[in-house]
Amino acid sequence: MSAMADAGSHIAAVVATSTCAHCQREIPSSNIDLHSVHCARNLQKCEHCGEMVPRKLMEEHYNENHAPVNCSLCKETLRSEILDLHKSEQCTQRMVACAYCEYELPAIDIHEHQDVCGNRTEFCQTCKKYIRLREWIGHEMQCHVSSNGSEESSSARTFPEREVRPPLPVRPARAVPAAQHRRLLFTVAVTGIAVMVGSILFQKESF
Repeated sequence: MSAMADAGSHIAAVVATSTCAHCQREIPSSNIDLHSVHCARNLQKCEHCGEMVPRKLMEEHYNENHAPVNCSLCKETLRSEILDLHKSEQCTQRMVACAYCEYELPAIDIHEHQDVCGNRTEFCQTCKKYIRLREWIGHEMQCHVSSNGSEESSSARTFPEREVRPPLPVRPARAVPAAQHRRLLFTVAVTGIAVMVGSILFQKESF
């Protein structure tokens, strides 16, 4: 029994740990004094992320992970550790594809574009009607059913290719008949002569 108790005490002594006051790590109690001196002298806790960093590398750690940087797209200043997230999900100038035409625009403009683009109509070959693109998927669910009565797989649904519609015909300018043109010129000439004669007579009466 005493041999087993001694073995248990030995194991307890081996696994006993103490918390380092500097880095808050659990360190074997037998090494805690040596570790504490070494830790306080060589390591520094980053005030931004809490990571223990060698003192001589703290500036490099800060520049690589926490220094303010400018987004190359929108020029906003932000922390470097969130730059990738900002560019992929938050930046107003990141390129986003339209849900209807797949044309890519800056995120700040995509909602206005989709409001217009979604109102475009395309001709449905099944129903023989023009359907708004924003209503196309719902239209398929209601009208496009397979021959056995089950709805077509939603994964196979795609927006139709935009129908190429011919431009509206331009009405040619109506030509003015030659006789009407001559009458118009004669009327203008007569009116001009009458104005001149009236002006002369008025001047004579004034004298």
